[in-house]
Amino acid sequence: MSIAARPLFAFDNSYVRELEGLYVPWQATPSPAPRLLALNDELATELGVDAEALRAPDGVAALVGNATPDGASPVAQAYAGHQFGGFSPRLGDGRALLLGEVLDVHGRRRDLHLKGSGRTPFARGGDGKAAVGPMLREYAIGEAMHALGIPTTRALAVVATGDDVARETLLPGAVLVRVAASHVRVGTFQYAAAHGDPALVRRLADHAIARHHPRALDAENPYLAFFEAVVDAQASLIARWMLVGFIHGVMNTDNMAISGETIDYGPCAFMDAFDPATVFSSIDHGGRYAYGNQPAIAQWNLARLGETLLPLLDAEPEKAVAAATDVLQSFPDRYDAYWSRGMDAKLGLADGTGEDEALIDDLLALLHAQTVDFTSCFRALSSSVRGDATPARSLFTEPRAFDAWSDRWRAQLLSSRASDQRVVAEAMDRVNPVYVPRNHHVEEALAAATAGDLEPFARLLDVLARPFDERPGLESYAAPAPPSFGEYRTFCGT
Repeated sequence: MSIAARPLFAFDNSYVRELEGLYVPWQATPSPAPRLLALNDELATELGVDAEALRAPDGVAALVGNATPDGASPVAQAYAGHQFGGFSPRLGDGRALLLGEVLDVHGRRRDLHLKGSGRTPFARGGDGKAAVGPMLREYAIGEAMHALGIPTTRALAVVATGDDVARETLLPGAVLVRVAASHVRVGTFQYAAAHGDPALVRRLADHAIARHHPRALDAENPYLAFFEAVVDAQASLIARWMLVGFIHGVMNTDNMAISGETIDYGPCAFMDAFDPATVFSSIDHGGRYAYGNQPAIAQWNLARLGETLLPLLDAEPEKAVAAATDVLQSFPDRYDAYWSRGMDAKLGLADGTGEDEALIDDLLALLHAQTVDFTSCFRALSSSVRGDATPARSLFTEPRAFDAWSDRWRAQLLSSRASDQRVVAEAMDRVNPVYVPRNHHVEEALAAATAGDLEPFARLLDVLARPFDERPGLESYAAPAPPSFGEYRTFCGT
């Protein structure tokens, strides 16, 4: 008697079933010598997948795209997008494939997606490949964001392909296996709308509502409620980015997920010294996607989503525009509420007041004026609450200005919190990380991995997995880059 082997994944592919016209069936380009570089055991368990089976040759073959797992329906997804403000009606997965969807152990539907798996009909002249460094970068930053409590796509694995990728030089190739609530983007709606198919826009909206925002179904106008839910999710997400100093770097509409997850870690980075004008991306010459511009860009992107939904909102165009505009104009207030609540928590304050807003603004102005490290300062403030102001004070070149601010802050703390100071300090430490992906450590780990040494990458992952727990021996991971690191630039990883 033979026993059938358990399939690697239990697929249920609603995107392919429901959204014909928004994908092209496709297969990955075979990799000559696949080798597993990183596997996310925790995420595999969450997906209900046997991690050891993924490590076996058949598992690695499935992860790199050399074999199609049972039940998979690999497709290249179609989407459009505004890239740095210019509209491209046909972008799509030029080097990626959606293998299918699985229900995780919590019953949540998750996409399984290959990135760097070869050319597709959307490749637009690219080679469809990816290099080891950028794929490990996405793995590491995604895990850091997850540990920080920020909604994000995550990497299940990175597999070396065994061939080289031609960039400025020849680099070892790799495929990233990405897990997401879905890969439906603002650009997906733009593609459907740009190709003149109102029925497709409606099917896409119905799919997105059922998958991500089912409460909208109970509303008088489900499509308007859906738009409002997406606006709120993005207001929350961008506030979370800002609260930890994260800069996405390429906030095109095709990189904004309807689910409210962070997606596509290309030229992203975490800010060291606080400066709203901080830009790391080598292609963002005008600073469109600078740290301080992210909320406004998010609202701009959401306006583009609203445009695609107008025919669904009301049969009368003027009423549809008015309804969408009302929702869109709520974004700044929603964002400010999430930002203020998060900043109050970072400063140990109980309730938002006018004085709280002044304290926040004045502290950020001090950080900017004195080139103070964003992450280090907020973490050090809990020591001040415990009675030792030295860690925070030492970060300022002119500490008397900080002292004056600190006196006001401590007075506000005493008036706004009934809890004892120990409890306040502990609460602050739960929201102010010690460790974020410092750019110099990320680059060090990726350079070593590209050369074949994965130990620095594994060590970095371990540090980032517990960002709020200060651990002895990891002091260098809590410090900003030394001056010798120089000006930092990131690239799209294409």
